[in-house]
Amino acid sequence: MSVEQRLRELDLNLPAAATPVGAYVPAVRTGNLIFTAGQLPLRDGQLTATGKVPTDVTLDSAQCAAHQAALNALAAIKALAGSLDAVTRVVRLNVFVNSDAGFTDQAKVANGASHLLVELFGEGGRHTRCAIGAAELPLNAPVELDLIVEVG
Repeated sequence: MSVEQRLRELDLNLPAAATPVGAYVPAVRTGNLIFTAGQLPLRDGQLTATGKVPTDVTLDSAQCAAHQAALNALAAIKALAGSLDAVTRVVRLNVFVNSDAGFTDQAKVANGASHLLVELFGEGGRHTRCAIGAAELPLNAPVELDLIVEVG
């Protein structure tokens, strides 16, 4: 089953690739790799949540935010590659979590994105990853992430 078919089966809709709000592009291809810019958990132009994890944003909500940010990264990849079916491997996921002092479950937040990638791409979705606590993120987002994927 293709990734595009899997998205439909899961009733997931990719948003349009986000328009940059600064001096950068949503994604860059070099050779057979696509690197995305940092993606926030925006849906219809609004953050799905704001604040620090876990005081302002629960762990479950932060995982949902990571899921949405991953969909946004996939939209940037699709806009550049033409189709997510061109992706042969998810190489790297970097997740930044707007963390309260003492919060150490960044990896659990990142699972919101990681599980989606494996669900969509199967074994090709298994990736290397960093999950990092951050003092602040743009727009007070709870999560920001970026992806590196290989395309055929």
